[in-house]
Amino acid sequence: MFRLSVVAVLLSALLAAPVSAVAETKIGVVNLRQALFSSNEARSFTEKLQSDFADEEEGVREAQEEARKVKERIEKDAAMMNEEERKQLAGEFQEALKEFNYRKEKLDSAVAKRKQEFLDKARPEVDQAVKELLDEEGLDLVLPSEAVVYVKPSMDLTNKLLQKLNE
Repeated sequence: MFRLSVVAVLLSALLAAPVSAVAETKIGVVNLRQALFSSNEARSFTEKLQSDFADEEEGVREAQEEARKVKERIEKDAAMMNEEERKQLAGEFQEALKEFNYRKEKLDSAVAKRKQEFLDKARPEVDQAVKELLDEEGLDLVLPSEAVVYVKPSMDLTNKLLQKLNE
């Protein structure tokens, strides 16, 4: 949200500036998310993340499968069951569903935490790479692609940023 506010202020300033000043302003655009998550470091991180959480993912799949089996049994055999059997099976389904949700939320939370840690660690490196790109390209302004409706391919510096991150 803060980033969009800053971009809005910058764009307002550019629009309010005299046409000659805007014509002299060199602008580049980067897709920070694409560059960061395509980097070699991010790929290694993703592989490690998948490896670290493989057991938890398997547990989530098992819990999901158990809930699915109970549900299928309810749908298939409910007409032949008495009220007590249906209640018991419905209770089993609720427990299986609760276990699945618990495991999934726990996994999602752990993965999100690790991703945030990666982003926090990578942020200074990304900022430095953007500053170097700004200097090397002689730019006055670098905008995130999310804030731009259209950009000429020559102004999109995402691949150059990715190269810098991979250095």
